[in-house]
Amino acid sequence: MQYTHLGRSGVIVSRLCLGTMNFGWSTKEADSFQIMDAALDAGINFFDTANVYGFSGKLGEGITEQIIGKWFAQGNRREKIVLATKVYVPMGTGPNDFGLSAYHIRQSVEKSLQRLKTDHIDVLYMHHIDRGEMLPSMIAWFGLPEMKLYCPPHLKKATQWEEIWQAMELLVQQGKVIYTASSNFAGWNIAQACETANARHFLELVAEQTQYNLNSRIPELEVIPACREYGVGLVPYSPLSEGLLAGGLKNVKEGRRAMLGDKVEKLKNKIEAYELLCKALGEKPADVALAWLFKNPVVTAPIIGPRTVEQLTDSLHSLEIELIESTMKKLDEIWPGPGREAPEAYAW
Repeated sequence: MQYTHLGRSGVIVSRLCLGTMNFGWSTKEADSFQIMDAALDAGINFFDTANVYGFSGKLGEGITEQIIGKWFAQGNRREKIVLATKVYVPMGTGPNDFGLSAYHIRQSVEKSLQRLKTDHIDVLYMHHIDRGEMLPSMIAWFGLPEMKLYCPPHLKKATQWEEIWQAMELLVQQGKVIYTASSNFAGWNIAQACETANARHFLELVAEQTQYNLNSRIPELEVIPACREYGVGLVPYSPLSEGLLAGGLKNVKEGRRAMLGDKVEKLKNKIEAYELLCKALGEKPADVALAWLFKNPVVTAPIIGPRTVEQLTDSLHSLEIELIESTMKKLDEIWPGPGREAPEAYAW
């Protein structure tokens, strides 16, 4: 296993991060235990979860955190793991059951600690920038009542950074949280968060978790430059673009990822060219996609979300692949990004 620092922090994490979103959802508890055992044996010490993962139709259960907590309770595990979880997404139907208010942050962390059976969280991600209102996507996903139930006029203003950092500082002082991080932030959100933390003489964000892969390169415009300038480690999720970069053509033909049908058809030419390149390299498409991320010096660790032990062990090979410059250029031709960072990508 290879290791690196998490952003500008001193803590050292594995170059692959174990994502646990499938635990309790598509992966049963016993299988989840086996995957975590295999990850630890392979040297993966960076585990990622969220209070909302494992959602089964009832808000607030935190099923994935419960599974991890039971695994920790077996002994001799917790102290070997750099554990990350998240706060923001609704965990109930009350007006204070989502967001980044000091009230909700404190409440969420206390409940996460109980479910995880631990006394501290190593990395606490803000799961989304706080807009002060329920996102339509969350209402649809969780089957919540109309947004007006959660957004009376006086609550529509987003939580101010002074309140957020006050809550985070208290948690750090209490030893319940060690590092703070962000997820799904825009570049200017990262700058704003770091500047306001610095003004309070508080440690800035150590990581940003965002969707980044060969098929989704928008972060190269502003998020990645912001991370580089502030020493924030990038932790990409969906590194395989929901399976498109993991043998998408074959998976669709075999009916294993039927949900990808429309996306594969739309990107068929790109995927065909990509898979031919991978075949010429003698490597699996999924491994090449991960190896491409390792080439970016801002990337700390892509999040892999295996549903089986076999998928986990297959991912380890990606660490051994070294993509040469000519291959990187071919990948850029197949999956072109914005070309340059902002503003040069669109202005002189």
